[in-house]
Amino acid sequence: MFDLTGKTALVTGSTQGIGFEIAKLLADRGAKVFVSGASSEKKCIDASAKIRNSVPVRADLRSDADIEQLYEKTGDVDILVLNASIQYKRHWDEYSTKELDDQLTCNLMSSYYLIKKYTDGMKKKKWGRIVTIGSVNQYNQHPTLSFYAITKAALFKMVQNIAGDLAPFGITVNNVAPGAIATPRNDDVLNNEELKKQVEQKIPCGYVGIPADVAPSVLFLCSDEARYVTGAEILVDGGLHL
Repeated sequence: MFDLTGKTALVTGSTQGIGFEIAKLLADRGAKVFVSGASSEKKCIDASAKIRNSVPVRADLRSDADIEQLYEKTGDVDILVLNASIQYKRHWDEYSTKELDDQLTCNLMSSYYLIKKYTDGMKKKKWGRIVTIGSVNQYNQHPTLSFYAITKAALFKMVQNIAGDLAPFGITVNNVAPGAIATPRNDDVLNNEELKKQVEQKIPCGYVGIPADVAPSVLFLCSDEARYVTGAEILVDGGLHL
């Protein structure tokens, strides 16, 4: 089950954290994976070195030129996992214009452009898998993640609107929404035992997840076994949204 031999995949934001675990698992199941990050070529190369059958490709998804160059480097792919995001922690009325633009462009608009760019090749093959990575903050009200949550809620609404149009071509479009996960982005909170305890008390399962908890849901949605699942969402949050 979940054999991706012969498939190619692009995972954005995959030099660390959730994206890295997704890229690694897809590669372990046979896919050729393009490992992409924004900050440096070296981070992409270092991450790719830890993942079998992978190719590093740097791209800042806030840049139209970088998106074009990314496609030129990868060509058409069978699987597109849109994991890259930017998150600024601010009260709702404290964001700068740049911080709003960065989150909107990276978290939402780039996903729209990448889906448009890569679906033509999927249509020709009559097979494709698109998975966006959302957030439990689509459902919860976090005091310093309001605009991040807005972009993630909009991302899932885009999934729902696009999925029906692409289904006749054998392309599925789904969303995976992680909860509190131990990634570098959350180090400040999770390295503080008191703050970590406060987070865990809100999670019915009682503990913070790890990136490897998220990756299997993405693998399922990228596989033939999930051919009849589209426009859907899998929450991987230990029940935090409840």
